Order: sequence, then C-alpha cells, then structure tokens
Amino acid sequence: MTKYLFEATYVGEGIKGLMREGGTRRRDALVKALESVGGSLESFYYAFGDTDVLGVFEVPEQSDAAALALMINSTGTVRVRLRPLMEPEDIDAAAQKTPAYRPPGQ
Repeated sequence: MTKYLFEATYVGEGIKGLMREGGTRRRDALVKALESVGGSLESFYYAFGDTDVLGVFEVPEQSDAAALALMINSTGTVRVRLRPLMEPEDIDAAAQKTPAYRPPGQ
C-alpha cells in the first residue's frame, strides 16, 4: 500500500456544503470513499490559509489514488492535491541506482 499526503481546498458550493454538514461528516465521506477502493485514512486535519484540509491516507494502487483525485476534483466543489509518501528505505534504494541521464546541452 502507498501512503499519500493530501491537501484539499473547498471552493464555491463546497464551502457551503462544509458549513451545512460540518467537518466530521466531510471526514466520514472521505473515509467511505477510501474504503470503496480498499484504502484507509490515517490522519485528517482542518487548517487555515490556502489549504483547508491536510491529511494522510493509504490505498493499494496508484490508480486508486488517481481515481479518487479525479472523482473529487471533477465535482468542482473541492480541489485536491496528492503527494506520494516514501519511507527512508525507499530513498536508500533510490540512492543505489544510477539511471542513464544526459543534462540539456551536453
């Protein structure tokens, strides 16, 4: 399973829906969406500023995360951004690899 950091911003009717439903019902809606693809919610926080919601979730496949982001963003009420999270051991493994690469102009 892959963990993702998510950031979400309510827009337009999404803000009105949040005010009507409250924060816990919106969190519960995300939990159900994650469960529908075999995932789970690790953390969920509201914040001030450009980002309204921050958290971490886990899903089995990248395509599950992409499907969720596409579905949520397609509503036009919430804008979600995802960042895959890696363990320190993933970076250790990456540091041992030497991909072939030619910088521009060389």
